[in-house]
Amino acid sequence: MESRDKIVEKLSIMLASSYTLHLKTQNYHWNVTGPMFASLHMLFETQYTELGHAADQLAERIRSLSARAPASYSEYARLSRIEEDRTSPTAVEMIEALISDHATMTAAAHDVVHAASPIHDDATADLAARRIDVHEKNAWMLRSHLE
Repeated sequence: MESRDKIVEKLSIMLASSYTLHLKTQNYHWNVTGPMFASLHMLFETQYTELGHAADQLAERIRSLSARAPASYSEYARLSRIEEDRTSPTAVEMIEALISDHATMTAAAHDVVHAASPIHDDATADLAARRIDVHEKNAWMLRSHLE
């Protein structure tokens, strides 16, 4: 049971981080300005929408493991590996922050894979592996705006 608790802990971190990144990306969607406005406004919307779906999948996986999914701002603030942004960054600073955040999410997903694989929790490992792919792709899409 200790292994399952570890998986739930790692999934909870991913859930809180995903939700925080969702809010941060939506903040940037609302507040982006400058010559990249149109493309970033659309990209940020695509990414925060996907993150909302991801949070739901992560919470449902936690519930599938017979645990309670964290679901409050205070829990998310405690668990999240993503820092919220209360500033007014430039478009380039937004991109740089999100690239870093997607790397953080990729690392968190790797932690889930490493916790799930030894006990053959293939469903959880697969969910986390799919999240790695999404976060790496999102980071690439963001980096492309800086070239």
